[in-house]
Amino acid sequence: MSTPKRRAAVLGSPIAHSLSPVLHRAAYAELGLAHWSYDRFEVDEAGLAGFVAGLDSSWAGLSLTMPLKRAILPLLDTISDTAASVEAVNTVVFTEDGRRVGDNTDIPGMIAALRERGVAKVESAAVLGAGATASSALAALSRICTGPVTAYVRSAARAEEMRGWGERLGVDIHIADWAEADVALRAPLVIATTPAGATDALAAEVPERPGTLFDVLYEPWPTALAAGWTARGGAVVGGLDLLVHQAVLQVEQMTGRAPAPLAAMRAAGEQALAGRGEQG
Repeated sequence: MSTPKRRAAVLGSPIAHSLSPVLHRAAYAELGLAHWSYDRFEVDEAGLAGFVAGLDSSWAGLSLTMPLKRAILPLLDTISDTAASVEAVNTVVFTEDGRRVGDNTDIPGMIAALRERGVAKVESAAVLGAGATASSALAALSRICTGPVTAYVRSAARAEEMRGWGERLGVDIHIADWAEADVALRAPLVIATTPAGATDALAAEVPERPGTLFDVLYEPWPTALAAGWTARGGAVVGGLDLLVHQAVLQVEQMTGRAPAPLAAMRAAGEQALAGRGEQG
């Protein structure tokens, strides 16, 4: 009797450069799950409901990236407290009784990536940027930061958003103008959530004895800020660390197998990024 096929995939737009298939397939290979497959699909907000409605019982779960992390919410039967805290879902698991359960593994993934580098608690922190990833960063900091968090933003609208998230998550949030972002680099933990190139000018402002930088980008890597941080002897956590740790949690939830093979998944991600660099 053959083992029933099981399917999972990552959805988003654009999706062509997603590393999720590389990470999840590496996990399946390591776990001996030959009957599992993991693909990527270009799906935007308008097409999401139709895609989900068309899935059959062979589907175990979905990973979601932008712009679908909030668009998926009305299509779910329940979501975890973690996902509810930031109103964003990056993981959907289909249960045996047909329910759609949403979770957010970005937040515990951030915490796990920091813990791996020896950062379990900090007295204060700084967040660069105020987009969707910044709210996840605040949610992670609500669990590991015992003091104030300063967010450096470019507009009054973004400042208001971050104040709102701070209140909702119970974070002692302070808002500062992006023009003062060099001050952020003195914090014991700095989380950069900005797009590629946004923090390049700060590379020359890294202090003599920096703390820990968590830069959520993974391509191109290292960023100018991460390279400057490393040159000063500071600890750096990168976007690939976050991607791998959140994917580990997704694999465990979707397959029911734990622990997921972190080392194999990271090695596969590093190899894939190195290959892209050679092509470039």
